[in-house]
Amino acid sequence: MNFSETFNYFYRSPKTFSTKQWTVIAIWSLLNIVLLFLYISAGASIITALINSLYGIALIFLYFTRLLALAVSPIIWTVLQVLSIIRFVRKPDVALVYEWSDALWFATLAATVIRSYFIEAYTIPTSSMEKSLLVGDFLFVSKVNYGSRLPMTPLAFPFTHNKMPFSDNKDSYLEWLKMPYCRMFSFQTIKNNDVVVFNYPARPGEPDDKRPVDKKENYIKRCVGIAGDSLKLVRGQLFVNGKQVPLAETGMFSYSVKTNGTPIHQQKKLKNGGIFISMEKFREMGLSALDITSEEGNMQNIQNGDVAINGSDSYIMRLNSETLAKIKALPNVVEVDTLLSEKNEVDHMGDRCYPDNPTLTWNKEYYGTIYIPRKGDVIKLDSFNYYMYKRVITAYEGSSSFEMRDGKFYNEGKEITSYQFKDNYYFMMGDNRHNSLDSRFWGFVPETHIVGKALFIWMSLDAYESNPLKKIRWSRIFNGIH
Repeated sequence: MNFSETFNYFYRSPKTFSTKQWTVIAIWSLLNIVLLFLYISAGASIITALINSLYGIALIFLYFTRLLALAVSPIIWTVLQVLSIIRFVRKPDVALVYEWSDALWFATLAATVIRSYFIEAYTIPTSSMEKSLLVGDFLFVSKVNYGSRLPMTPLAFPFTHNKMPFSDNKDSYLEWLKMPYCRMFSFQTIKNNDVVVFNYPARPGEPDDKRPVDKKENYIKRCVGIAGDSLKLVRGQLFVNGKQVPLAETGMFSYSVKTNGTPIHQQKKLKNGGIFISMEKFREMGLSALDITSEEGNMQNIQNGDVAINGSDSYIMRLNSETLAKIKALPNVVEVDTLLSEKNEVDHMGDRCYPDNPTLTWNKEYYGTIYIPRKGDVIKLDSFNYYMYKRVITAYEGSSSFEMRDGKFYNEGKEITSYQFKDNYYFMMGDNRHNSLDSRFWGFVPETHIVGKALFIWMSLDAYESNPLKKIRWSRIFNGIH
């Protein structure tokens, strides 16, 4: 394509804009001016907030002048040339290239606004929320329920979170423009038992600890404690404000299941003496290969969803109340015990529970009592509270100089005896209580890290199902999340 001819075809002077286009620009500019004042009220400098607003206004002008479309036209032309070879489209000319380029940018801008301020798709990557949410569930997460959080790192590659496509180490964002935390009006507050998506409050030294807040990995857990609650776990049972909170019916614990020596379903012997167990029986009871292992933890083989177990009469299974009842009813099962850590026993996962206080011997079954900070609360400082809230004060509230020396407490070089919290915090846990890395291990989730509320499942794919006709879990589609 001749660049001069292409430029003349693409470019449209603002003098030629229609009334409709000027109306859109006016509304868009007004919204950016509103954001300017919101950012300033949140602590941004006037210059930083102004640059951010001018950047937003410039995008709409670049779109209507067609310069954004012109910028990607060489890529679009190349793609269309390839598609024309296989006769998917006609041989590209300037008009066709513009149509595709304009459609691409319109979709990008619209989707970015929707994704940033209203609703975002999310995938369940781990089993920490099973059976409430399954690996392979695709969710829609509302940004507006708890109040849309304004972008804190606005310069980012479209449709990415923190890494460029096809890259494990290339950041998809630039930190040239950093905005303060600011949230728009909300329709509701976070309540106990809400399923919440949030940015991972990374532990010191982890990769996410160095990322901007809104570019940390997205996690999804159940909020079991809100700001102002007191919380503890005793033998795996959760107590909030002194009242026992039952686990959701879909929530799971780990159990040791012993049989009378007869496997639940034996297909054939392995050469090494192990037993090849067909997963078909387990699937009938709602279990997957990841729910089951031998007592020794020795998985010999996993093929097509089947599992080979090392010739033992004992299994470790992660079960909810429904599947637990089915397992207990099997004629060859003689004993089912909950797998619990003993009191004062260091957790078998190898992770020390939060906080990293050498005087505490908490684990995931015996944890607390702790108090979840609420904005405006004042605590008296002692050695317990120092370890409990040091991470909150230094990492999330900006008082990096907070420290304890010789039994006394200092902030910004001045001795203090109490501390007032600046924000609300939450305590998150997975429904798969024995297979969840959650607030028991990395502590409180600040309000600044809240992304949104999980609404419903729009698609669900079984990663362990080899039959493509059975891959989609039809019964889960459009299910609400509770």
